[in-house]
Amino acid sequence: MSRREEYEKQTEMLLEPIVLELGFELVDVEYVKEAGNWYLRAYIDKPGGITVDDCEIVSRKFSDILDEKDYIEDSYIFEVSSPGLGRPLKKEKDFKRSLGEEVEVRTYRAIDRQKEFTGILKDFDKETVTLEYEDESVQVFEKSDIALIRLALDF
Repeated sequence: MSRREEYEKQTEMLLEPIVLELGFELVDVEYVKEAGNWYLRAYIDKPGGITVDDCEIVSRKFSDILDEKDYIEDSYIFEVSSPGLGRPLKKEKDFKRSLGEEVEVRTYRAIDRQKEFTGILKDFDKETVTLEYEDESVQVFEKSDIALIRLALDF
């Protein structure tokens, strides 16, 4: 496990009880380097959406724990955010919640000369994702071939 993955896992373990206690869902945690700075980001959600005040409450409660545990060696910026409309599906609970919904799939390499697919999420398991298209045809993707899968955005 990489250092980045260890930091994300540790953060998730420490943050999950706080988020649940507040009635929110911890969607994801990421530790990334952008423009020379490290960022530790927590994405939270709740029915009806997350507000700036919700993010601030979680940030304040967790900042003390981060200071106390001090398990991240680098200097970093801690952020709490909503996953936004283009929320990626990463965990089993994300896939379960999205069954029957329209999703966008981007693949690492072209399949039948295309890398982007939009269809209804019909099924999934540990290795595959199944989409159904408007013409009722079905396509099965290997999860290892998927760069990104998220709810489709309709404007």
